[in-house]
Amino acid sequence: MTEHQTGHLYGVGLGPGDPELITVRAAALIGKADVVAYHSARHGRSIARSIAERYLTGSQIEEKLVYPITVETTDHPGGYRGALDDFYEEASARLAAHLDAGRDVVVLAEGDPLFYGSYQHMHKRLAHRYPTEVVPGVTSVSAAAARLGKPLVEAEEVLTIIPGTLPEEELTARLASTDSAVIMKLGRTFPAVRRALERSGRLAEAQYVERATMAGERTAPLAEVDPESVPYFSVAVLPSRVAAGGVAEVSESEIGEVVVVGTGPAGPLWLTPEARGALANATDLVGYTTYIDRVPVRAGQLRHGSDNKVEAERAEFALDLARRGRRVAVVSSGDPGVFAMATAVLEAACADPYRSVPVRILPGMTAAHAAASRAGAPLGHDYAVVSLSDRLKPWEVVAQRLRAAASADLVLALYNPGSQSRTTQVGLARDLLLEHRAFDTPVVMARDVGGPTERVRTVRLGELDPAQVDMRTILLIGSSQTQAVQRDDGTEVVWTPRRYPPV
Repeated sequence: MTEHQTGHLYGVGLGPGDPELITVRAAALIGKADVVAYHSARHGRSIARSIAERYLTGSQIEEKLVYPITVETTDHPGGYRGALDDFYEEASARLAAHLDAGRDVVVLAEGDPLFYGSYQHMHKRLAHRYPTEVVPGVTSVSAAAARLGKPLVEAEEVLTIIPGTLPEEELTARLASTDSAVIMKLGRTFPAVRRALERSGRLAEAQYVERATMAGERTAPLAEVDPESVPYFSVAVLPSRVAAGGVAEVSESEIGEVVVVGTGPAGPLWLTPEARGALANATDLVGYTTYIDRVPVRAGQLRHGSDNKVEAERAEFALDLARRGRRVAVVSSGDPGVFAMATAVLEAACADPYRSVPVRILPGMTAAHAAASRAGAPLGHDYAVVSLSDRLKPWEVVAQRLRAAASADLVLALYNPGSQSRTTQVGLARDLLLEHRAFDTPVVMARDVGGPTERVRTVRLGELDPAQVDMRTILLIGSSQTQAVQRDDGTEVVWTPRRYPPV
């Protein structure tokens, strides 16, 4: 007695719409199938079937999988998702009956079966039960790029595929932070997508492609498209910037802008999408050379590095560039408003001849917050931030502020604790704080947080060694309530309670 043979399941990609873009493998499987299944809306017409029609034999069983709903309004007790889940279960059961009977089933899928395709819902329910093959197809992404005649990505660029159904804020963040992008599922989402492109500074680059390779194909700059005319089968494309010659040119007859960008304490993991987008859109980068070196090189973008002690000159240079129509990103580590470049730029921008130059400040992760996250939650209650540098203010002022914060029992975040030319400040600050704090007060010493030489450890205030502190170190000095606790896994966490005992 021979074992019963089940049929094979095939998920077959049909490409973007032109029947001549169906692969040889896909055409052969369609022609040999016992059962051909395809999705459609309630009107019964199926784009997938129309693409594959020339390869059908006329003698095959056709399974029309009709969606119960096409918009997110339903009286189903499980809502829109519940209605679709029931539909996919029922459709899978219909296909399983054919497979159990030994019939080979081809499920037609526009584009690629596993790229936003309806076939994948059949695949998840059936592939573990029956012999299955997925035949890839040309995606609408590739078709759109081909019809535009514009490369999607070149060199080290990153391509992001984004569904237009995401919330507008999320769309904006994704568009701001990527090099190239394709936005799928337009139709009713088009107005929000257009606003997101405009808010992220990418609208001028965006191209529109409708029904690529199909009858009624249309391409145009997206900014020129009437929202009322946009069907579901359309995409927005942000092509390769490298292939286009890099950052878009500017007109010297128009005033530009200066954006002061906080890059966080270290590499790209600490960069916000908004900051990433501003760096990518800038024609010029201005900043301390060490910080500029953290930003990827982009074609056509000019980089103006300088020493870290020429902040005023750097600010004026950036504003001068903007007056000539350039889009300038002033690169600042951490948050630009915390002991960084925002003050220098605004100070210059509030004086002639720069009063009319637009200036924006984009926040970044501060060194204090990054260090605190590594240690636990030492900044969990009130805290003060003080720079120990006496290069721009007298040490007497620094000492006065330390005493005030210490007497108020605030946790302290100490920036700029030492350098090759400043070697006494840490010891002086320690001795001053010991007048108000216990010897065993926890001190978080965090060096190069987020960088390749990161080191974070906790010592007692009375044992703080100035020789182990340099300019890349930040100190978090606990209050009288701050705890340093050894946990069962051997790690030590530092935290400051949110409740303070009654005075």
